[in-house]
Amino acid sequence: MNQPDKHTAGPGELRAKVEQTRQDLGETVEALAAKADVKGRAQDKAVAIKGQTATKAAELGGQAMAKATEAAHVLQDKVPDQVKEKAAAATGQVKAAAGQATEVWQDKAPEQVRSRRTAFLAGGATLVVAYVLVRRRRKHGSAV
Repeated sequence: MNQPDKHTAGPGELRAKVEQTRQDLGETVEALAAKADVKGRAQDKAVAIKGQTATKAAELGGQAMAKATEAAHVLQDKVPDQVKEKAAAATGQVKAAAGQATEVWQDKAPEQVRSRRTAFLAGGATLVVAYVLVRRRRKHGSAV
């Protein structure tokens, strides 16, 4: 505790001490309120964790992309040229069929169906790819 001064404080000094005490008490209350604000502290922690997670996700995404690129190069080196040529030919067939399907679609599809164009194009492309794969399997007698 404060020891009383040997000399008597004047009203100005007392007012200054009271004001200083009020200021100190206000800062103490603010510090206690900040510690008691569990929701605010939890939100701050969540923001920090979110930032760390985003950083880690970006880092892992980059690593995954590098591994995928490396695996693609290794696979490309090991795949026989004949298979690469067949895959390129199949890709060309699929692109051509998709182009033809788009033209037919524009010419013959009713307006109600054209309004859902993206879904139908995706379905059509899937059917074309499935058809090409089934045809290749039957032609070669084995799974590719």
